[in-house]
This record gives sequence, C-alpha cells and structure tokens, in this order.
Amino acid sequence: MCDGSAPAFLTWLYAPGDRPDVVAKALRSGADVVVVDLEDAVAAARKDYARDATAELLADAAPGPCAVHVRVNALGGPRAAADLAALAGLPGLGGLRLPKVASAADVTAVVDAVRQAAGTDAAVPALYPLIESALGVENAFAVASSHPAVGGIALGEADLRADLGLAGEDALTWPRVRAVVAARAAGLAPPAQSVYPDVRDLAGLEASCLRARALGFLGRAAIHPRQLPVIERAFLPDAGEVAAARETVEAAAAEPGALALPDGRFVDPAVVASARRVLALAERAGRPAA
Repeated sequence: MCDGSAPAFLTWLYAPGDRPDVVAKALRSGADVVVVDLEDAVAAARKDYARDATAELLADAAPGPCAVHVRVNALGGPRAAADLAALAGLPGLGGLRLPKVASAADVTAVVDAVRQAAGTDAAVPALYPLIESALGVENAFAVASSHPAVGGIALGEADLRADLGLAGEDALTWPRVRAVVAARAAGLAPPAQSVYPDVRDLAGLEASCLRARALGFLGRAAIHPRQLPVIERAFLPDAGEVAAARETVEAAAAEPGALALPDGRFVDPAVVASARRVLALAERAGRPAA
C-alpha cells in the first residue's frame, strides 16, 4: 500500500478487450492507465476472444507507454475465474480492477486464485476493488485494508445508483465521502472518480470532476480520449493554488511550527502536508513548484 501522500494516477481510460485496435489507440492516448475491459464493454459471445487477445497483449512485459490494467468479469462467476487464470503472472499486467466487490473475502479470494494460477511465490498484481453495492459501501474500509496488494478502491457509480435507487449527483455524496475516508484510513491514495457516461458533455464532466475533487477524489476513469484533458485540468492545481502552496512550504521551512502568514492563513503541519501534495501534483503537470 502507499501512504496516501504521493500523487497517484489521474486518468484511467477504459478500452474494450475484444477490440485490440481500440486498445492500441488507447495506449497512445496519453492516459496514465489503460484499463482493458473484459466485463461490461464486451458482449457475452466475445468474452473468450477478449480474454485471449488481452493475454496476448500482456505477454509483452512492456505492452505500451503506460500502465495496463484489466477489469475482469464479475467476481464469483466462471468467467472471472477463467480471466484470473489466464492473466495471472503475465509480465505486462500492471493491475486488476475487480468489479462488484462487497467484502474483504472477495479480495482474498482473488489473491488465492492468482497464486493458484501463477504459483504461491508469484507476486500479486496491484488490486483495485470496485465498490458497486450498498454492502460494498458498508464494508469499504474492510475492502480497502483487506490485503497489501490493494492499490486503491473506487466506486462503480452506475451499479451503485441502480442498487440504491439514486438519482442526480448530490445523491452520491455520502458514498463518495465514505470511499474517500475508507481509502485514507487504509493508507491508500484517494479514490479515482467513476466514469462520466456522456462523452460529448465536457462542461458537465468538468463540473462533476470539480465536485468530486472538493470531496477528496483524485483523478477519474474515462471512456473516450477526449475526456482526458478535462479530467487532468480539473484535478491538477492551478497557478494560484501552486503559488499559495509554495508560500506555505517556504514559510514553514523558514519558521518551523505553527504560524500565521501575512494574508491571515494559519499554517500547521497538516496544512504543510496538504501544500506539499499540491506541489507534487504541480510537478507532475510540468508546472514549476519551487
């Protein structure tokens, strides 16, 4: 697990596993992570082909310029078992996104399946449980802290809306905050937000990202490359935030301990830690942080 302080991935671009041409384009999109989807994006008749094509891609230790993760089929079913058996131990597999995780036992079952397929001494890839039900939300911390291989958690908001009968952005505030708190309590990076389904509504995407950022999210999954720059812009600090963070860090270095800045802002260790995270994100974007 990470300590939650370092910048995590910001953009996660889904691509259907039965479309190698689309996966290849996704790998050139500039996304931080390409998530090859074996679940919702693939019709039942093409599931086996999608798995085989993905295994062929990940047989290469460097399948592309970014990390490649795979979202397997729903846990507990025969397709998920076949997915894990085919993918475990492949050198190009950067992580597994696990749909419909409801408990810590779901995660440990995946760990057992990976080790059975790849060998008991094999390294378990980073695991990213997707919480998509009321039970999953209730067990969010248990899921997040279930195994050292868990690299992060996220909500699957479409399924969660259906499970809880939710409508509108505001209805998701409580489960979103629950996911943020669970991730932090488990020592993980902040969750990435779920996909925004309307690929033409970039203004709506940006507004949604800014709301989630205010709740503590960092980054977002996407279903089209045109969404990537909007997501990056929303979650990266602007010039004013960078300047304020730089001033905070420099003041704390000059005078350790709690102090007040000329503009009235109070600085203590927690504020300094937050400022350092802002500067780390600024460095990621190529903006001078010092």
